[in-house]
Amino acid sequence: MSNRLADTTSPYLLQHAHNPVEWWPWCAEALERARREDRPILLSIGYSACHWCHVMAHESFEDEATAAVMNEHFINIKVDREERPDLDKIYQNAHYLLTRRPGGWPLTIFLTPELEPFYSGTYFPPEPRHGLPGFRDLLVNVARAYREQQAAIAQQSEALRDALAQLAEAGGAAGAGLLSTAPVEAGRKALARQFDARHGGFGQAPKFPHPDNLALLLRGDDEARGMALFTLEKMALGGIHDQLGGGFCRYSVDDRWMIPHFEKMLYDNGPLLALYAEAWKVTGRPLFRDTCEAVAGWVVREMQSPEGGYWSSLDADSEGGEGRFYTWTPEEVQALLTPEEYAAFAPRFGLDRAPNFEGRWHLHVFEPVEAIARRLGESPETVAGRIESARAKLFEARQSRVRPGLDDKILTGWNALMIRGMARAGRLLERPDWIESARAAAGFIRKNLWRDGRLLAAHRNGFSHLPAYLDDHAWLIQALLELLQCRWQGELLSWATDLADLLLAHFEDRERGGFWFTADDHEALLQRPKSFTDDATPSGNGIAAQMLLELAWLTGEQRYQEAAERTLRAAWPAIVQAPQAHASLLLALKAHLEPDERVIVRGSAGQLPGWQQALLQDFRLERTAYFIREDASGLPAPLAAHRPSNNLATAWICRGNQCLPPVTDPAALDREAG
Repeated sequence: MSNRLADTTSPYLLQHAHNPVEWWPWCAEALERARREDRPILLSIGYSACHWCHVMAHESFEDEATAAVMNEHFINIKVDREERPDLDKIYQNAHYLLTRRPGGWPLTIFLTPELEPFYSGTYFPPEPRHGLPGFRDLLVNVARAYREQQAAIAQQSEALRDALAQLAEAGGAAGAGLLSTAPVEAGRKALARQFDARHGGFGQAPKFPHPDNLALLLRGDDEARGMALFTLEKMALGGIHDQLGGGFCRYSVDDRWMIPHFEKMLYDNGPLLALYAEAWKVTGRPLFRDTCEAVAGWVVREMQSPEGGYWSSLDADSEGGEGRFYTWTPEEVQALLTPEEYAAFAPRFGLDRAPNFEGRWHLHVFEPVEAIARRLGESPETVAGRIESARAKLFEARQSRVRPGLDDKILTGWNALMIRGMARAGRLLERPDWIESARAAAGFIRKNLWRDGRLLAAHRNGFSHLPAYLDDHAWLIQALLELLQCRWQGELLSWATDLADLLLAHFEDRERGGFWFTADDHEALLQRPKSFTDDATPSGNGIAAQMLLELAWLTGEQRYQEAAERTLRAAWPAIVQAPQAHASLLLALKAHLEPDERVIVRGSAGQLPGWQQALLQDFRLERTAYFIREDASGLPAPLAAHRPSNNLATAWICRGNQCLPPVTDPAALDREAG
């Protein structure tokens, strides 16, 4: 027997399609029924790769007795937070205001028929445990409170609405005050105070990658850059990174990056891929190059659909247990390796130590190759070769295990993050196959999720739906401009400007500055969110400001520059108060006040590759470069004004609106840039 979720496309909702709970998707019919019958709504928000979502489903939603209580007292609505981040943002905010505790998934929140929250939590066990009430008892008590405490709930709802409105209006009025780069340095200092000098990262467990913070530090002084590189090293060697198959898990439950929550999300790996490519160019360290190859290899092998789009995530669980796919016993490993391979592999990855995950061993680098080589009396090259041979054998054996579930929906925003990561890594590591992977994904988005001049958010099994959000637009512009640095295509610039125009027309807060998360013609909800902070992903406002500044320079459109500045001014009070929480906006602020170096090269198809190679060798983090054929047509005025002369490829180095005299010798680039 199935419920209404059987008619949806979300893999997460389909996981619950055969629960005895009378689940509804979020839809007008469910909301109308709640109003008509004056029944509270039990809203459950999660995602398909979420371990604790699975636990609560098995314990409660698959239980007939619990489902009977839910069906008797509530209209039960399931939401995939990846398809509906608008609802997730609203009700995570509401959860925090109600409980003064951070949220998470599953989010369990009880609403009035007017969609106002009056009680919330995250995971609830079936029986009272660890200070949490049993879920079935909680259901009965919440239903009773809704019937008997209407006045108190109404009073609380009014206060909550006011608090949500204040959150949405946070920030100063556009145009107020003077901007400076002081918060950029303040943000780096704040991160330095939180830095874990022993294990990398910031603060204590649980530890999340936060790529935007690392990108900010990587562009700082030697101390800041050192923190970023040390963190990237520790993550690459840690269990948060799949040491056999590549790809990073969502976060580490310990300080050492050893044991992750095992789900792998597309949205983490795209920005991290770009960061590791930058770290490789900055340092030349093989570890960072190898990490790029591992992540990109995993993406192409396991996460790219035959049609080109990237799938969303891999589950934490398989065979009914978290991390089962990834963990080993020493006996399993010994059976697969030669004695010489095992002697090198075991100390490298801790198989000679106590188990580190539920009686099994999850691979985490414990010893450097050089130390193992000294102990074995072998050369480091020999030991490294045996470790690589062992890794290949274990990876091949792991392929026959029951695989974690794949969430095969294709999300516009998450694809954009990965398109940028693959394009940037492909360009910096000279891997045209990665760039082509990114182009294929961009082509998929263009074909399937760009309809009648508007962007859609999600696609699965031939069906695209849901209006796109701020992040989808901003991140996709960023991805397209990264692809433009790989190879100039006028249609990509046109698409990027179309997306920017949509941001200004449908998302901008024209009164106060900045951008709402949803468009002006989006479904009316309890709140219209507007956030400036970075979460696990970069702030849509921060990336929008960065990309509008870049588009203003490329196109000469002053309105893009003005919208970016209004965003920075609106966010200014929040930036000053907690700069370390606004890394993407800090990067936009610096780009606005101290513009990055930009290079335009015009020449024939045969001349441009040499210039690309020269600029790649003279890599600079704070530089963008565009290589445009001399016969390119339809260029915006600022680009069309740069014309090569005497059949020689010519480069212009610019900062802001000031360009140095043109050069026709790639060797002169470094001298001119200074």
